[in-house]
Amino acid sequence: MPAVFVAGDREVSSVEAAHGISRPLSARHHLSFLAFLLLLDGGMFSPSSPPTGLLEKVFQYIDLHQDEFVQTLKEWVAVESDSVQPVLRLRRELLRMMGLAAERLRLLGARVDSVDAGLQQLPDGQSLPIPPIILAELGDDPKKPTVCFYGHLDVQPARQEDGWVTDPHTLTEVDGKLYGRGTTDNKGPVLAWINAVSTFRALDEDLPVNVKFVIEGMEEAGSPALEELVQKEKAGFFSSVDYIVISDNLWISRRTPALTYGTRGNSYFMVEVKCRDQDFHSGTFGGILNEPMADLVALLGSLVDSSGRILIPGIYDHVAPVTEEEKRTYEAINLDLEEYRKSSQVKKFLFDTKEELLMHLWRYPSLSIHGIEGAFHEPGAKTVIPGRVIGKFSIRLVPHMNMSVVEKQVKQHLDYIFSKRNSSNQMTVSMTLGLHPWTANTRDNQYLAAKRAIKTVFGTEPDMIRDGSTIPIAKIFQDTIQKSVMMLPLGAVDDGEHSQNEKMNRWNYIEGSKLFAAFFLEMAKLH
Repeated sequence: MPAVFVAGDREVSSVEAAHGISRPLSARHHLSFLAFLLLLDGGMFSPSSPPTGLLEKVFQYIDLHQDEFVQTLKEWVAVESDSVQPVLRLRRELLRMMGLAAERLRLLGARVDSVDAGLQQLPDGQSLPIPPIILAELGDDPKKPTVCFYGHLDVQPARQEDGWVTDPHTLTEVDGKLYGRGTTDNKGPVLAWINAVSTFRALDEDLPVNVKFVIEGMEEAGSPALEELVQKEKAGFFSSVDYIVISDNLWISRRTPALTYGTRGNSYFMVEVKCRDQDFHSGTFGGILNEPMADLVALLGSLVDSSGRILIPGIYDHVAPVTEEEKRTYEAINLDLEEYRKSSQVKKFLFDTKEELLMHLWRYPSLSIHGIEGAFHEPGAKTVIPGRVIGKFSIRLVPHMNMSVVEKQVKQHLDYIFSKRNSSNQMTVSMTLGLHPWTANTRDNQYLAAKRAIKTVFGTEPDMIRDGSTIPIAKIFQDTIQKSVMMLPLGAVDDGEHSQNEKMNRWNYIEGSKLFAAFFLEMAKLH
């Protein structure tokens, strides 16, 4: 038999190579090629023990049908479901996307309700339809646990001319990487969950758990109508839910799977300094008035020092103390600090150890200055004094910080700094957004089940991580339904969600589908 080797995503025999012929990779060779790539990258783990029985059948089915799963992801990526730009054409694409998802769930035998979410009112007085929120369920066996999965199918804007190597709405596979907008955030993880369910269906096997889906199309635009729906359905759709799983974030590594048990909250502030509504000519007025920009720069400069420490008095008073158990969690996380720095394209971080970096990213508050509205920012040299400017900054909140206390502390601090300048300008401070932090109990059954499933599929213990950003729905679910919420990410740290060339590795997508299937079985054992 001629020797076979791999070139790109084609398999080539020695005979064919001599004639310049190649053919598409078979599923079997796709697997061996991916294993080879990941071993080179240090990213392939061997399962702790080979799967047997039903699990073996499930894994084999997913391996053999992986190209079909990728093809479905390609069809979903092709839908430009951008919720950020309030344009009727894109809103129609969103409606089409939700329709595709609802139909796919119906084909699995799910009871699907596409809930009317009303209209989105725009600042210009126009309104656009909010895509329906999908509530779907398979199974109602009272002896089984009911696991509810939350995901979203809307995406951030993406254009090839913004720096994409490929068309962002055409799924393109290069060296085992599936490039396209929404692959990792969040269409890939949503489909991985559906793939796990469809595999049990295809094998004519009972689902080990009752499964529910909450899928929306406006997450990137702030999820209007979702919280209201969760409140409304608390005693209805959600009454039988035991556990909630969210897969809308990433690993901290390119290689090691993770479980996420906490996120930071966010308080967003605007500070306006005003002399008058019109700008001034700096030659005519420079030197004879308090310039709003100078006041604002002084105010923003008083918020945080060069080491990243927030300078607002009292801001750290209610931050949860670090426990010894928590310290050990950070020590166990698989993170190469130098590799992380290089992949982030940062010359130097503020902290020199893995533990310090992770704690300041996840469990300590941070303050970021985002921009100035009203200032001249175009190319060229315009000699203008802005008459009115607005500074924008936010504070990422952590347990046990109180949002109203933080708002008061910020206002008092800025009032004090402004008063010291003896400026004749007017200053106004407002908090425009307030989102609470979220933490979970990692001793809950579903965290234990997920750890076991990760060990089965990936052959390693997961990194137990937090997320420095804010995912409001986790806190909404936890407070409203009062059931365990877990984040089970599938994407690698370099997937580039919201960025150019967003991707999900084929390996993460396919092994993630297996992970969800194994998770179902582990949940059934523990319940």
